[in-house]
Amino acid sequence: MSIVDTPERRQLRELTRAFVTREVLPHLDDWERAGEVPRALHATAAKIGLLGIGFPESVGGSGGELLDSIIVTEELIRSGGSSGLVAALFTHGIALPHMVAAAGAHTGGSLGGRLGGTASPGEDGLIERYVRPTLAGTMIGALAITEPDGGSDVAGIRTTARRDGDHYVVNGSKTYITSGHRADFVTTAVCTDFPGSGELTLLVIDKGLPGFTVGRRLEKLGWHCSDTAELSFVDVRVPVTNRIGAEDTGFLAIMQNFAAERLSLATQAYATAQRCVELAVRWCRDRETFGRPLASRQLIRHRLAEMHTRAEAARSYVHEVANRVAAGEPVVTEVAMAKNVAVAACDHVVDQALQLHGGFGYLRDAEVERHYRDARILGIGGGTTEIMNEIIAKGIGL
Repeated sequence: MSIVDTPERRQLRELTRAFVTREVLPHLDDWERAGEVPRALHATAAKIGLLGIGFPESVGGSGGELLDSIIVTEELIRSGGSSGLVAALFTHGIALPHMVAAAGAHTGGSLGGRLGGTASPGEDGLIERYVRPTLAGTMIGALAITEPDGGSDVAGIRTTARRDGDHYVVNGSKTYITSGHRADFVTTAVCTDFPGSGELTLLVIDKGLPGFTVGRRLEKLGWHCSDTAELSFVDVRVPVTNRIGAEDTGFLAIMQNFAAERLSLATQAYATAQRCVELAVRWCRDRETFGRPLASRQLIRHRLAEMHTRAEAARSYVHEVANRVAAGEPVVTEVAMAKNVAVAACDHVVDQALQLHGGFGYLRDAEVERHYRDARILGIGGGTTEIMNEIIAKGIGL
């Protein structure tokens, strides 16, 4: 029996599929046009246990391993959802793991338990004030790392946090922040030395604090149902108890959690490819040209066969790498390769799928059109394809 096809994981797939069918599909087009998903969706997902997959029960999660989180993401997209929906509904997957890890709790889904460390006096408070409510669907969290002039250069972060008694005074700005408009709090990377020093610390900053401004909603090519914002901090006073882990340990924490984020994006990529294969096969069976179904033509059959092969190969490799990550193996290079392989497969498949749909594929009414737009971010988020290639090159000794 395949490790991804156990009775428990089949049930998890069925649960996810039922959730998408009942709670998502009737409303997704409206959410795309509104630019966000409703807060109530988080509570619904939490109630049935989906929101907490990959987080330990000790912090309010549903338990499960990294592969369980991957299965939920995969099935959500293959059931008719989208990678944009994953970004909006599961933003806590990048906002919470650092807190869970610092508190010393084991989490199979987000790698947090493997980050090590001893809980500081404020860590248990962070679990109670932020982690549990978020996994219960009553709060929304975001992660703020990227800055307007920073891109992938995490070590070059210029947002500063100056210690002033029992508070940090934060100044700076962040951009491209997923769920930034809806978030109640933001796990924020700040520099506790001079700007760009690389001495990073993670602070949890509550929305509504004086000096914390959420800027305009950023309009994007894809991921329309996932709100994205710019954030500004001007002399924002953040309690020291909102620090995650020890001071100047933020860079390591960010780097260690990148593996889970990159595998999530790889999953979104191959799952989008799989869904587009299914859509294209269905269309080519039903669509007739010159009195014959498209699928009756050898050229079309071979194109579909190639699309299916690429999607399935990417899925198998991502699963293999995820198992090695879950086992604690140091597979930084392999994670980068998994992301690039899955993104390349997705780019090819969504392009071919839209082409096979013809003029209909170019319309907003076509599901494949949404996947075509959404797929473009997957080679950028979590580290660009070019950054992944630099990691791979280093891994092979170049």
